[in-house]
Amino acid sequence: MAAVTGAMRALIVDTDARRAEVPDAQLRPRDLHRTLPGYAPTPLHGLRDLAAELGLGGVWVKDESWRLDLPSFKILGGSWAVHRLILEQAGRPVAGAGMSELLAAAAELGEVTLTSATDGNHGRGVARTARMLGFGAVIFVPEGTAQARIDAIAGEGAEVVVHPGNYDRAVARATAEAKAHGRIAVADVALGDDDVQVPTWVMDGYDTIFDEADEQLSAPPTVVLLQAGVGAFAAAGIRHYLRAAAGSAPLPRFVTVEPLSADCLRVSAEAGELTTIDAGHESIMAGLNCGTPSSVAWPTIQAATTAYLAVPDELAREAMRRLAEVGIVAGESGAAGLAGLLAAADDPEVRAELALDADARVLVVNTEGATDPGAYEDIVGRRPEDVRPDPEPA
Repeated sequence: MAAVTGAMRALIVDTDARRAEVPDAQLRPRDLHRTLPGYAPTPLHGLRDLAAELGLGGVWVKDESWRLDLPSFKILGGSWAVHRLILEQAGRPVAGAGMSELLAAAAELGEVTLTSATDGNHGRGVARTARMLGFGAVIFVPEGTAQARIDAIAGEGAEVVVHPGNYDRAVARATAEAKAHGRIAVADVALGDDDVQVPTWVMDGYDTIFDEADEQLSAPPTVVLLQAGVGAFAAAGIRHYLRAAAGSAPLPRFVTVEPLSADCLRVSAEAGELTTIDAGHESIMAGLNCGTPSSVAWPTIQAATTAYLAVPDELAREAMRRLAEVGIVAGESGAAGLAGLLAAADDPEVRAELALDADARVLVVNTEGATDPGAYEDIVGRRPEDVRPDPEPA
């Protein structure tokens, strides 16, 4: 069943999340993340006024605007994938290994260059990980990437290459260059059946967000809204709750949120198979401007997602302003989850399908802070530091 309300596009599907095949978690990424410099759980904010306005039992925002000294959650995936890669190449055990073991393995390998493609946050996380380990980094970005995001990646000591075309083409270029020059590719997307291991590890690394949220929430959520570009973050969240449910325990309803101009998951769900769309750079939600779902994320998403929402940029702007009112700095992609909730709560059909009622406990994640401060000020009307003077987790 498809529904269109205003500028939002929504696809509701009948699904049984337990059909999703989720491997047992043999390793916990958080065991590594706890040992990284500056680690602390990011805060969880309860939005009581918004919950009352929307007629919901509760709304919580897991705030990833400042994670490991970076304005995004993405370093969680990049660092975990590099951890797995380097320890395995050095022939060292992964189980129980932390930062000290990773540094020792990196020293044994000698001169190494990491490479990846990014719309901003993943590449910066990979560049930061490379810097921590004494490695080089070459990061490819699609044309149209905001200069502030390029400068931030370069500030980590990485070489930044602007590639003509969209994100998918930048991914292909990064992969080809890695093979040609003997670099280690740290991709957060698998665009086919080859090279799926590293994107899977990147996806696994995001589990730390939801592991922390379990400790911070007094009861599990009934609805979880998850931003989706290639789908790795969304699949990570779904996998976490499938494992946590362990059998017959209640599962939340899962909702993916994409830009109207880059809704490859919604289109794939409608087609019944992984589908590529022509996604350019129209949306301000830069981290979600992706045209092809990740092949390692798609099966989990397809099996478990109840609602696929595609929202307009203006709703992301409104969500940014809403979050700023309560002292949360959210970038354009970071606010997309809340934008999806605002859209869903305003649509009677979608609201009913998701059981967005007085008993609903809704979790959204602010996946990034103000990665483009100039654009943030234009949208919110205040500088990021005026919204929250101290970016460190509360």
